[in-house]
Amino acid sequence: MKKFLAAISILIVLSSCASPSSIVKEVSGKSVEKNILTNLPGKNGPLLAVKIDDTVAAHPQVGLGDADVVYIEQVEGGLTRLAAIFTNKVPVLIGPVRSARISDIEILAQYGRVGFSYSGAQSKMHPILAVANLENMSAERNPPSIYQIDTKRFSPTNMMVDAAALLKKTIEVEGKKIDAVKSVGWQFGNGSELAKKVTSFAIKWPASKYSATWSKAEKRWLLSFNGVPNLDSTGRQLGSPNFVIQKVAITNSIYHDKVGGITPMSNTVGSGTGFLLRDGKVVAINWQRPSAQVGTIWTLSDGKVANFADGQVWIALTDSEPTFTYPAPVPSASPAKSK
Repeated sequence: MKKFLAAISILIVLSSCASPSSIVKEVSGKSVEKNILTNLPGKNGPLLAVKIDDTVAAHPQVGLGDADVVYIEQVEGGLTRLAAIFTNKVPVLIGPVRSARISDIEILAQYGRVGFSYSGAQSKMHPILAVANLENMSAERNPPSIYQIDTKRFSPTNMMVDAAALLKKTIEVEGKKIDAVKSVGWQFGNGSELAKKVTSFAIKWPASKYSATWSKAEKRWLLSFNGVPNLDSTGRQLGSPNFVIQKVAITNSIYHDKVGGITPMSNTVGSGTGFLLRDGKVVAINWQRPSAQVGTIWTLSDGKVANFADGQVWIALTDSEPTFTYPAPVPSASPAKSK
């Protein structure tokens, strides 16, 4: 009964923050549309999720700077792969596009009916993807004019998607339904007084590592990947005002890659702990998500809402503890000696 009441209370909170009322704000006397996922000026368009390779060979990645949300998830061999959500600005190209994984279905379910762009999937996963609340916009169903090969890269990290063309073909030509963006649980506001200053942090998976330092000038975390600044294809270092480390159970699924590597499943339904990094500070948080169809509620240790900062959101799904570097304490002045 307690679990049922807790789930109901979470759903009530979610319904209160899922309203599109945040899309219009008064700025200097003018009505300005704000993106629901970032709280920045922008539109709330159809949901496009793109699966992006995250190996060394895939870098620099293309289009990630325009994503509203980026998930980091573990795949075979302890490597990572990204699921990027676009609802406001759609870049000319996004990639390198790679195949879907079982974790994607649960992650994306909270957003509603999402247009899902990926290169392909294991044959055993095809029936699961077919019944999921996803619009299949994969390379298996679209021409090479949309899923283009970058001749300066090598397979399997050379496929880019023309996202605007893909959306137009899917929505306007084929008449397929993709939902407009809605809230998936987080809220925006002032940071917590419980947060502590940090200069950097690091989070790792068995064969991949992310770290970041806070840029006061840019007001965002500047990311590094495997010890190297994480630059995108424009030469700009990737990073965001919000970096969420979500501790989840990572379990073996029934799927595996072509060489037998077990596909891990990042379990994002249930509850757990984590950390919210914003404003050059870190604070411990708790997360709750009673079912795949609803968003995640993020709270502080005192039960209050863990407010996000305005801007892009990165969410790292991991079962490892992160490390934080705190600023050196400022030495206090020595008291004057009495004469």
